[in-house]
Amino acid sequence: YVHNQMGPDLGKIGVLVALESEGDTAKLAELGRNLAMHVAATQPQAVDVEGLDPEVVKRERAVLEEQARESGKPEEIVQKMVDGRMKKFYQEAVLLEQTYVIDNETPVRQVLENAKDDVGAPVTLKAFDRFNLGEGKETKEEDFASEVAAVAGQT
Repeated sequence: YVHNQMGPDLGKIGVLVALESEGDTAKLAELGRNLAMHVAATQPQAVDVEGLDPEVVKRERAVLEEQARESGKPEEIVQKMVDGRMKKFYQEAVLLEQTYVIDNETPVRQVLENAKDDVGAPVTLKAFDRFNLGEGKETKEEDFASEVAAVAGQT
């Protein structure tokens, strides 16, 4: 899927979605396109909770624990608060836990489950990748002050 298309096969965002199913390929392609639009809009970090970078999860939990402890509540309440906030974090960062932007109410996990009736076979979301125009492009960083000094020294 190419978002903000500027020309044939050229856009500002590109998304690849890998689905696995033995169902109708045309309906599977439509589902894949819709999921790719969702990924373009929501920028998930992983397909599922297990796919999240453990360091990101650890850091998020530490921040949430610190915030919850500042409330002065007992430790068992703090842990419940953190668990609830981690669930919200997963709903934002994990594709299968997100609310599907096409209908704004169904979790993506349920969209895939419901798709098996339309596609004619179970559908598994294997992976996705999202690319931004210019992402990964290396640019030469120059020190402006050194550049000015070099020009001044040559004149």
